[in-house]
Amino acid sequence: MFRKLKGPVIFLLMFLDVQVIVGSTPICVHGHTGCQTLSLADLFDRVIQHSARVHGLSSDLHSEYEQYFLPSKNKISKINRNCHTSYILTPNGKENAQRLAGEDLTGVILKLLLAWRDPLSQFHRSMAQHEDFTSFSGNKALEMSDMVQQLRMGVERVAETMHLLGMISNSVRGLISNEALGPQASSSEARPMNDQQLLYCFRRDSNKIQIYLKILKCRIAPEQGC
Repeated sequence: MFRKLKGPVIFLLMFLDVQVIVGSTPICVHGHTGCQTLSLADLFDRVIQHSARVHGLSSDLHSEYEQYFLPSKNKISKINRNCHTSYILTPNGKENAQRLAGEDLTGVILKLLLAWRDPLSQFHRSMAQHEDFTSFSGNKALEMSDMVQQLRMGVERVAETMHLLGMISNSVRGLISNEALGPQASSSEARPMNDQQLLYCFRRDSNKIQIYLKILKCRIAPEQGC
């Protein structure tokens, strides 16, 4: 369980290029000149907004892919819904997610984001080989890969701050240990996915991540109308 915060929490984002998440002004502590301070709730808001953009982009790409590669309504495409992240135990539904301890839910988010690092890079390379696929959609594939990396770094900083505040007992390294990730996290051992299956699975997981982040934020700042 989380302890309720007494006043704004100031934290430091160091050595990360996460301007998409936190804005162009650098984040620092003690009000140094040219810096911006944010509460943990504010950072959660920005990470959630970034997560919403990631999910929106994944939905757009999924639709564009089906329109381009499956233009015929009579064409049947069977998707293998056994996603490569199925080994990560995620709560089934929002109510079950709300029952999960904050530390466990944070770990689930980080594991999902880390598990998508290599598959999204591979997807962008795959899209680049389709010369007749729109360059706009190809750029979206690259943007999605970059945005997920930025989101993961942002969530890691949130988790580190929560750990420093005593809100969770484990560090980021403890939350995403190799043992916790399992053997399926290795790209060399993971089952290959076709592009349509990848987009289906990522759209599903990005929606989960967005929901879980909102639940965590509401536990920290319930007064903000959650």
